[in-house]
Amino acid sequence: MPDGSALFKECAGYLKPEDVAQLESAYKFSESAHLGQFRNSGEPYISHPLAVAGILAKWHLDPQALTAALLHDVMEDTAVTKSELQQNFGKPVAELVDGVSKLDKIEFETQEEAQAENFRKMLLAMARDVRVILIKLADRLHNMRTLDAVPVHKRRRIARETMDIYAPIANRLGLNSTYQELDDLSFKHLYPSRCSVLTKAVNHARGNRREVVGKVLANIEKRLADNGVAAQVRGREKHLYSIYTKMREKHLSFGQVLDVFGFRIIVKDVHACYITLGVLHGLYKPIPGKFKDYIAIPKANGYQSLHTHLFGPFGSPIEIQIRTQEMHKIAEAGVASHWLYKSSDQSITDLQRKTHLWLQSLLEMQSESGDSVEFLEHLKVDLFPDAVYVFTPKGKIMALPRGATAVDFAYAVHSDVGNRCVAVKINQDLLPLRQALKNGDRVEIITASHAKPNPLWLNFVATAKARAHIRHYLKTMHFDESVQLGERLLNQALSALKSSVGEVPEARWAKLVRDSNGKSRNDLLSDIGLGKRHGVIVARQLLALREPAPGEPGEHASMGPIIIRGSEGMAVQFSKCCHPIPGDGIVGLISKGQGMAIHTHDCPVLAKSHHDPERVLDVEWDNESNKLHDVNVRIVVANERGVLAKVAASIADEESNIQNVAVDPQDGGKYASMNFTLQVTNRQHLARIMIELRRIPEVVRITRMRN
Repeated sequence: MPDGSALFKECAGYLKPEDVAQLESAYKFSESAHLGQFRNSGEPYISHPLAVAGILAKWHLDPQALTAALLHDVMEDTAVTKSELQQNFGKPVAELVDGVSKLDKIEFETQEEAQAENFRKMLLAMARDVRVILIKLADRLHNMRTLDAVPVHKRRRIARETMDIYAPIANRLGLNSTYQELDDLSFKHLYPSRCSVLTKAVNHARGNRREVVGKVLANIEKRLADNGVAAQVRGREKHLYSIYTKMREKHLSFGQVLDVFGFRIIVKDVHACYITLGVLHGLYKPIPGKFKDYIAIPKANGYQSLHTHLFGPFGSPIEIQIRTQEMHKIAEAGVASHWLYKSSDQSITDLQRKTHLWLQSLLEMQSESGDSVEFLEHLKVDLFPDAVYVFTPKGKIMALPRGATAVDFAYAVHSDVGNRCVAVKINQDLLPLRQALKNGDRVEIITASHAKPNPLWLNFVATAKARAHIRHYLKTMHFDESVQLGERLLNQALSALKSSVGEVPEARWAKLVRDSNGKSRNDLLSDIGLGKRHGVIVARQLLALREPAPGEPGEHASMGPIIIRGSEGMAVQFSKCCHPIPGDGIVGLISKGQGMAIHTHDCPVLAKSHHDPERVLDVEWDNESNKLHDVNVRIVVANERGVLAKVAASIADEESNIQNVAVDPQDGGKYASMNFTLQVTNRQHLARIMIELRRIPEVVRITRMRN
């Protein structure tokens, strides 16, 4: 039977004698209440609250929290009431036990709604007193340490909720060692075989690494002593789950991850941290862009350290953390490190204040969220710091909001860099521009002089600056393209009047600009391109011609067709309702403020719509255009294995790109439908593809889909 002597000895090191006496009283009360109860492992139940209090004692929590830890299960598992606890140990202790008891009633089933509602309760408890969640985290940590005694079918569920929620909460509160241990224990029960293989590999590698670690330690200690820096130098091993995630996310082998040696150096003050950094950079060459100053810019959970990467002996990389003793305490225990027993008038620390603000912001979010599942997802996201700190190729630190992408970074550097970016290297790896950035990423933007912003970027950028610059550029580009279309439409109208833009006297342009409320020549052309003005009317104004009366010759001057090349940009759009391609008979429809839309002659949407006949223009395809156009095709095939591969290969043989493919859900019938979006140059190209597809025995029918 555990007697609590180790706990009381630990607490005597920082608590007053009367507080230790209260803990002894709480221990006896709890032991009596749980008498006859046993854990799944067969141990007396009192061993659990004793272990939880022991974890909190290592964090130096106050006597109220330790007392509540010893009593945290009595209300749930015994006949003890809240009023009885309040009478014996005071109201604060009773409130803490009550808060933890409510959390203990959380049942994590598969129903997301119920799970989310339970997390709302957890947040309310945390906002009232963070010590509630600290006790709960210590409780969860001991339960995870003894999870082997739990039935197998429960282990995975408990491990998953620990990894998804409790470990990130520990991380967000700065409980680094707890966070790492919870992750490792969850990993062990979620992926037992992977964990076993990795554990054996780490144990085997530890012996091989001992010589290198010893040599580096000796070199660092000697160089620091030579420079008068008093320091504790320790080798630091990565925890198991971080090795696994690094291997999986960065596609590295075990050897590549373990080739990095980690060390932690603890010095007396901040000044000594930077001196130590200089000494180390003189001993081993630093790896460019791999330095992080979390002393100048602490993480949101209060973590502070200098991080640097060096080229060690034999070319092996070395990761080093440099911090003071106080920083080390915060790194290991986070918010909990500030709950040393203090007088009641002592103000709370900045870290506690930040933590309370964070909890309050979560409470506001949960009160506004109508959807519990959506709230749970927000909570999971918000368990991580609000900002990411990344490096430029020159090592400059830039802060961006969480979820920021490479495009956000490019615009943060300079608007020109954003407008011209075509690719990105993150930590030397070529990645998509939509890649979300993480703390410590080294980001290098690749630009090209011909590049321009893509409207699709608006779907994933996170910063207002990036969004504003992209929209401004697209608006400007739209203006330029509408000016070009307006000039073509005006030229068409002038041509019908036996003139051209080049023949219009400058004085006529100046008068028309004056009469148009100060609009420039390009503004007028843009208005024509966007359908805000009629090209024929502007042409007559420029030539100083009066409008012909009804029935007069020249009322409907013959205008030649506008040639469509397919490269006009946003001012000319190919309608989604009929997907015209070169070879189709087409008409142009000017929509006010939007430019010209190209439809087929027989487009049913165009036939049903009511529009001004003067906005319908005669247009023709440019015979020389090789631009690819989208076309939708439906193919009915015999429902046999491998038919999709045959169809795709036939399309590729005819030099067409497949933009999209969707197969109708198969219900076990004889036939299946495939819907393709193909890229073709013209009708002849499409016809060749359809002829080849009909030669496939499994193809029953091919139809071009207009809508």
